[in-house]
This record gives sequence, structure tokens and C-alpha cells, in this order.
Amino acid sequence: MYTVTVVFRADREYEFHVHAADVANLTKASAQDWLHDEFDELECTPSNPVGKVLMLDVILNVAKYGGEQRFAQGGEWARSFASNVAVVLDRPAVRIDVPGFVVG
Repeated sequence: MYTVTVVFRADREYEFHVHAADVANLTKASAQDWLHDEFDELECTPSNPVGKVLMLDVILNVAKYGGEQRFAQGGEWARSFASNVAVVLDRPAVRIDVPGFVVG
């Protein structure tokens, strides 16, 4: 099981528990593709305007541009985000600090 927490403020954190069944059909490549597609769909601005966009930047920007409301609702998009992040990073716990622009 993975835990993905998306933080917008100290008092506004959204925690998603991702189980094996949630990621059974995902590969690292398909998860990266989903995140890159969302990055493009949301018209995210890369934090580094020159050079390669790092996966952590993609994750942070998709969370930021996707907006707090999507995470607050806890719907399909937020669950897909959490599942894809879990597969890409493959860590038991991930904390995405949107205002601090840090993945920990």
C-alpha cells in the first residue's frame, strides 16, 4: 500500500491510500504518460524554462494546476493522480507540498 498526501496549506492536506488493486494495471511508463498528458492538458508552466522537465516538476505542477478542489472532492481524477504518482515514485509514503514546491 502507498500513501500519497497532497498539501495546499498546513490545515488543508488530502491523503490518498493506494492499494495494490489500484495500481495493478499500471506500469511506470503508463503512469509517466498519464502525468505528462495531464501536465500538457492543464497547460502547466515548467519551473525550469530551459532543458528537460523533471518528473518531480511534472508531479508538482500537475498537483498545482489541477487545483485543490479536485483533491478536496477526492474523485476519480485525484485517485488517478495518487495512483500514478505512487507507481512512478514507488515509495510507501509520498508528501507533495504544493506551496513549498517539494516532494518528500
